[in-house]
Amino acid sequence: MIPETDTVRRRELGEFIRAQRERLQPAMFGLDPGTRRRTPGLRREELAQLSGVSSTWLSWIEQGREISVSATALGRLARVMRLTPAERAYLFDLGGRRDPQAGEDNSADALPPGLADTLLALPTPAYVLDRSWTAIAWNAAAAHLFVGWLDGKPPAASVSCEMNLLRYLFTSPAARSLIEDWDSRARRIAAEFRADYSRHLEAPEMRALVEELTRASPFFAEAWEARAVVDREGGLRTFTHPQDGFLRYEQITFLLARHPDIKLVMLAPSGAG
Repeated sequence: MIPETDTVRRRELGEFIRAQRERLQPAMFGLDPGTRRRTPGLRREELAQLSGVSSTWLSWIEQGREISVSATALGRLARVMRLTPAERAYLFDLGGRRDPQAGEDNSADALPPGLADTLLALPTPAYVLDRSWTAIAWNAAAAHLFVGWLDGKPPAASVSCEMNLLRYLFTSPAARSLIEDWDSRARRIAAEFRADYSRHLEAPEMRALVEELTRASPFFAEAWEARAVVDREGGLRTFTHPQDGFLRYEQITFLLARHPDIKLVMLAPSGAG
């Protein structure tokens, strides 16, 4: 039995490709529209030829049949159909494939306009992480809380190794002193990062970071070798601050629209006993 969700996904993929094909005009590709053209937009054979795929394969895709769809073929279709970033992401999601270009745009890690000012206005600790979990912005409350990581530094800085959360967590003695139940939190952080890492296997800076931490921290090496994978979730976070003593927060993590690799992390004071 084929799961109903797979059938719906294949049908939507076919209908999406057909709709995109029909909006493309032959003149956009130097093709003669002719006088007997009954198909709106490009013919299926024309799109197949321009994309370097089989016309039969494309026909079966548009019919929602159960056939193999590769990331390479989807990439060719996306290029010829001139899809926007959102449309391209939708195409790959429907095809169940990871876009090989998804992690190539370095601007995806750039701080969106206005976010730094928003952070500064927040009264509770808040910071922003890029895809390698390096802090690219934070507020005064976060700088005060995270001794040895964000303290003593400007609220927005150029990306540098000192700002990386994983380096801080696994190599800084200050992190072990600050974070309550450090062992459990560190294992979970490694598992959370692996979920992000899987989306950027070709990114050299991600591989270099993991290799560096594996050499520098036996604890990280052991946790990473376990290959645990979990989503980054909120929840209770406790600290023993050198000045403020025991602190309790509820962590909330947001992914930014149009910047899926950037995380906004907020720590709201918790009154739980």
